[in-house]
Amino acid sequence: MIADKVRRLYPEAEVVICRSGEELLQAKQEPDILLLDIQMPGMNGMETARRLRERSRSTILIFLTAMAECVYEAFDVRAFHYLVKPVSDEKFAAVLSRAAAQYQEQLSEHVSTLPEIGDEERFLMVMSGGKHVKVLMKDIIYAEVFNRKIVIYKREEDIEYYGKLSELAEWAGEDFFRSHRAYLVHFKYVVKYDAGNIWLERGKALMAKQNYPEFVKKFLKYNQREGAGRRVW
Repeated sequence: MIADKVRRLYPEAEVVICRSGEELLQAKQEPDILLLDIQMPGMNGMETARRLRERSRSTILIFLTAMAECVYEAFDVRAFHYLVKPVSDEKFAAVLSRAAAQYQEQLSEHVSTLPEIGDEERFLMVMSGGKHVKVLMKDIIYAEVFNRKIVIYKREEDIEYYGKLSELAEWAGEDFFRSHRAYLVHFKYVVKYDAGNIWLERGKALMAKQNYPEFVKKFLKYNQREGAGRRVW
C-alpha cells in the first residue's frame, strides 16, 4: 500500500488517506504533498487536481496512476511528477525525496518575521513530526546537521526537520555563527570555547580550526554590542 511506503520512508510525516476527490476537497487542511490517482470513484483525479489548484498553489502534486495517456494534462495543473504504475520502490522513493526537498525549499521561501516587534520575535516555521512548528530564533541554543536533518537544540526540547544549515545560518543573522560545516551556534548561549570546541549552556558544538579566528572576532563584537560582560576562557 502506498501509505505504508510513505510511512516507512518518512515516519515523522502525517499521512492522510482520502477515498475520493470530493473527500479531499472537503478536508479542512490542504496537503503539503499529494499523491493522486486519475481513476477514482466520483470525481476523477484530474478534475480534483484542477479544483484543488483554484485554492492552493503550494501543494506538491504527484500523480500515481495506470493511465499513461493523461500525462500531458498534468502540466495544466502543475504536477510535480507523473508516475505510471507499476512503479518500483526505488523510483517512488526518489520522486518522493525530491518532492520533500521541494517542500522544504518552499518553507524557506515563506519564512516569516515580525520586524515591527524587533529581533526578539524573529521566528522560523519548520515542518517537524508532521506539524508546522514555530521556532523563536532567540530560543535556539545551537543547531546541528544529523542524518540529512537539522536538529535545533532549545532549552526544553529538540526539534528536527529536513532543511539546509546554510539557509538557517543566513536567516539567523549576526547573533549566530557557523563554527563548523555541521554546527550553527548562538553567541547568546556560549559558555566557553577553544580552537576545537564550543561549550554552550546546553550541549557542545565542534569548532573548525580555520573558523576559530573569525569566531573570536565576531563573538567579541557580539559581547560589545550586547554589553554581556561574559567571562570566557
